Amino acid sequence: MEFTRQPDGYSVTGRPIPNWHTPQQTGERIYLIAGTHGDEPESVYVLLRLFRWLKGLPDNSALPITLIPALNPDGLAQRTRTNANGIDLNRNLPTDCWVNNPHEPRYFGGHTPMSEPENLFLNALYQQQSPALIISFHSWKPLLNSNGECDDILQHLAAHNGYPIVREEIEDHPTPGSLGTYASTTLGSPVLTFECPTIEQHTSMETIWQENKKALTSLFTSGILEKYLR
Repeated sequence: MEFTRQPDGYSVTGRPIPNWHTPQQTGERIYLIAGTHGDEPESVYVLLRLFRWLKGLPDNSALPITLIPALNPDGLAQRTRTNANGIDLNRNLPTDCWVNNPHEPRYFGGHTPMSEPENLFLNALYQQQSPALIISFHSWKPLLNSNGECDDILQHLAAHNGYPIVREEIEDHPTPGSLGTYASTTLGSPVLTFECPTIEQHTSMETIWQENKKALTSLFTSGILEKYLR
């Protein structure tokens, strides 16, 4: 599968945000995003391993994909959840439930929604080619969370990795200003949040990938994803 690197976005401190696209120039796309929180390197590793596998597929199997391995390069370099402005990018999007007084400082969504260059860049991509589906990789504890209708994908993944499925907001874990809420309500795109286990729960990054390799790779050859493209 052919990918071309498109013009980088830039973080608060000017670090590049690389993004790769398959050649389709029109229509909706499937977005694969990781590294929204810089203290979740497991998500970046898993998406990069999936990226390597996708590039080995024949070109005639290509789907319209945009892939962003590390949306928050400043946080990744500093091992912080937030970006260099101290803002949680997954609480900074303009939703009806957005707040600027979170119950914990690490969830601070900024003084105004969509204030951060990382999110402005991501939203610009959405405006150029709208998302048919977003798979957002994180690491916390193994689970599959969805906003919007994508039950067939949830069931497919869970059948292979055994992760529990949680729909909509996770109990006792409010997410005002999150990508899941923003994309599902404003952009009309379902969002599947793929929560990987952390390195503390595994022996290595590679074992996290191996635990999910079959679930993820088989998804891209199953024909399920094509149903989301309009």
